[in-house]
Amino acid sequence: MSEKKRRSLRLRDYDYAQAGMYFVTVCTEARMCPFGEIVAGQMRLNGLGHIVQSEWIRTAAIRPQVRLDVFAVMSNHFHAILAIDDRRGVLPYAPAPGLRSPSQTIGAIIRGWKAAVTKRVNQIRGTSGAAVWQHNFYEHVIRNEDDLYNARRYIEENPARWALDRENPEGMRGG
Repeated sequence: MSEKKRRSLRLRDYDYAQAGMYFVTVCTEARMCPFGEIVAGQMRLNGLGHIVQSEWIRTAAIRPQVRLDVFAVMSNHFHAILAIDDRRGVLPYAPAPGLRSPSQTIGAIIRGWKAAVTKRVNQIRGTSGAAVWQHNFYEHVIRNEDDLYNARRYIEENPARWALDRENPEGMRGG
């Protein structure tokens, strides 16, 4: 059985560990809605949703180069803006010249967070090894103040637009 080749959404030749701001979206496996529900335009996190939120906040605590901006845990996906700054922390080894620790890339940051959430969610549900997230995620390099403003507004307004959201399995799929 051949594995379907995924099309990369990454910018060619872009260093995703360089200082900058990034907008990310991560969706749950099969668009399941395990993190709570949206009532009257407000997200109400359940216990699993609180795990997603607490692990995201913990991301900045364990990675000194990461600063968190706005984020939203939705029923079946997650949006966030994060910044990587020039504070790199001390590596436990000396990397080869010209090489950067892969743990400092957007991909590694998101993979680590997804793994931490998955482990905790599966412990609670008793579903060791079950997928919680889709394999990939969407990211957008924020290029200017207008881009940042629009991304923040999108995240903050996401719960109020849930009825029309394409990620909503029960929505009208409008737009």
